Amino acid sequence: MHMGSFIKHPKDFYAGLMYALIGIGAIVIASGYNMGSSVRMGPGYFPTVLGGLLVLVGSISIIRSFTHSGEAIQRFYWKEIFLVLGSVVLFGLLVRGLGLALSLILLVVASAWASDKFRLRTALILAVVTSAFSALVFVKGLGLPFVIFGPWLGL
Repeated sequence: MHMGSFIKHPKDFYAGLMYALIGIGAIVIASGYNMGSSVRMGPGYFPTVLGGLLVLVGSISIIRSFTHSGEAIQRFYWKEIFLVLGSVVLFGLLVRGLGLALSLILLVVASAWASDKFRLRTALILAVVTSAFSALVFVKGLGLPFVIFGPWLGL
């Protein structure tokens, strides 16, 4: 019997597989870090817990794919995947030199571009609000070591 005939909901199956693999990857990477405790979390605590939750959600989705019917995957969205993942990589490459504010604006606009409903004005408004909120919460509020405007800007 062909494996495809066991899977009744391919979207759930592949989404669950993706979640589970990312979760396992997070757990494996975090295993080299100190866990700490729930009161005094070490650097491995959050990725391990988040990875475990992703494995749980992925497993539920995979099991569900064998019991619930659903439509087949019509096509693979390469452009959208490239835009979303590329914007995250771009953010990582630019954040130190350009700063948190402008790097986040680029991340939000580039990833929003992946949507069929993309509107530049709406994406820019969302990007500026997200950037300002992140700067206030993470840099000013929590004191994380990000520069809001990086050295490339000469500010």
